[in-house]
Amino acid sequence: MTRHVVFGTGQVGRPLVEALAAAGHHVVAVNRSGRGRFADAELVAADATDPQATGRLCRGAAAVYFCLNAANYAAWNEQFPPLQRGVLAGAEAAGARLVVLDNLYSYGRTAGRPLVESMPARPTSSKSATRAAMTDELLTAHHAGRVQVAIGRASDYFGPGVTQSALGETVFGAALGGRTAQVMGDPDQLHSYSYAPDVAAALAHLGTADQATGRIWHLPVVETRTTRATIEAVYAAAGTPMRMMAAGGWLLRAIGLVQPAMREYQHTLYQFAEPWVVDDSAFRSTFGVGSTPLEAAIETTLSWYRDRNATLVH
Repeated sequence: MTRHVVFGTGQVGRPLVEALAAAGHHVVAVNRSGRGRFADAELVAADATDPQATGRLCRGAAAVYFCLNAANYAAWNEQFPPLQRGVLAGAEAAGARLVVLDNLYSYGRTAGRPLVESMPARPTSSKSATRAAMTDELLTAHHAGRVQVAIGRASDYFGPGVTQSALGETVFGAALGGRTAQVMGDPDQLHSYSYAPDVAAALAHLGTADQATGRIWHLPVVETRTTRATIEAVYAAAGTPMRMMAAGGWLLRAIGLVQPAMREYQHTLYQFAEPWVVDDSAFRSTFGVGSTPLEAAIETTLSWYRDRNATLVH
């Protein structure tokens, strides 16, 4: 039994903890509060920006996973890098492999070209520039021989427990309630989405596979369709008539006047206004790992939302 330490117990961290525990590993889950519950893993509270704390938690670990996010998205540029640096220091001190959950911000606009790992970083906002700099820090540490690093990039999530996402509550919750789905950009553009349990399984693979370190991997995405077609499949599975409202830049700005948090999404609006197709063939061919069929992923996600809604009612 090997020790694996997962920093972050949110939309991907939780299924990652469960996947690692199911594989027979000794898993330590770390979050800010220590609140939560895992049947087969130890849960502790810690400040991930504190290298001494992360060093103690990572001691004896074979792999460490970074699945944290900033507590305040508006302060992402200030809050996020110290979290990664703290976990990086802990993994380095322990001599453990560091597996990092990344997103696709760094690429910037792609003019509709499929996203491949060899694309250079072309940040188009302060958040994407921050993410690109964080990736550079990781790869620099790896190539300097300080720590073995594997980076897994995912697209927009959906799945059980995923509510804060472009394909979260405003789509799945709306479909079950017979309400109008709310999306950004042009729903008739192709868009790759990531199923959270697939992302977790892929990160677990990066934590153990021999050839995983030293590079960026696009984690498996579900079948790429237009956002409209994906949402139609959600409503069809929910058994409710499909209704959808798409917010462009002007509407996001208007909503942002009364809901300031919505302003933050303008910096990634281009991902939904042009084709956003993720090429995950390198991961699939190297590790022989794919994704859950879209319809099955939708059914499982709807089942979670139904159970959640039933619990809220009672």
